Amino acid sequence: MRLLLARHGETLWNAERRFQGRTDVALSPRGRAQAEALGRALGSYRVAAAYVSPFRRARETAEIALAGTGVPSITLDELRELSLGEWEGCTVDEVRARDGDPYRAWLLAPHDCPPPGGEPLDAVSARVRVAVERIAAAHPNGDDVLIVAHGGVISVYACALLGCSFNTLWRLRVDNASLTVVRPPRLVSLNDTAHLPRALATATHVRASIAGGAPAPSRPTVLPERAP
Repeated sequence: MRLLLARHGETLWNAERRFQGRTDVALSPRGRAQAEALGRALGSYRVAAAYVSPFRRARETAEIALAGTGVPSITLDELRELSLGEWEGCTVDEVRARDGDPYRAWLLAPHDCPPPGGEPLDAVSARVRVAVERIAAAHPNGDDVLIVAHGGVISVYACALLGCSFNTLWRLRVDNASLTVVRPPRLVSLNDTAHLPRALATATHVRASIAGGAPAPSRPTVLPERAP
């Protein structure tokens, strides 16, 4: 089985640098255009089925990207975004203004410095592994399978595959409408946005770097083969 992990397109709250987590926010017009570009990229694969987070931004992305393909889409609750607790609905600047700049601490060590009331990353990893195991059981013959989910979900899963600490989570960049390819248990490539035109490739998600800026479309980070 080959997994094609797509992050949803940009939302209205992504554009505002506002934490959304489990808040159900719709795609922005830009996000819908990103989903269309993602759909064109998926034409290079033979997608047998799609598994989608229950949140609207993921469902909209999947519907747009797969329009006219006839690919069946299954909603899996385990693919929902991680909860950001008390930060949901706040902007990055609002959280950074709190005592001690907890946003910066979260960027540097998200496992050790989670948002108050947020979902533990170990719990996120456990439920995502359950979802992948269910998907693998349904596709034992090497199918290409699309997963449309969230930056946190994809980053946590990538960390688990690489065997690195969840405190390194935000060193893994996962842009809106990017593709990450996995042949479990091997991470093949991470964060391919080459299918996005430059005008759609500005990563305005909430974990944008402190320096800011609008990056160009990125080629995937390709991981070397690892010995079994």
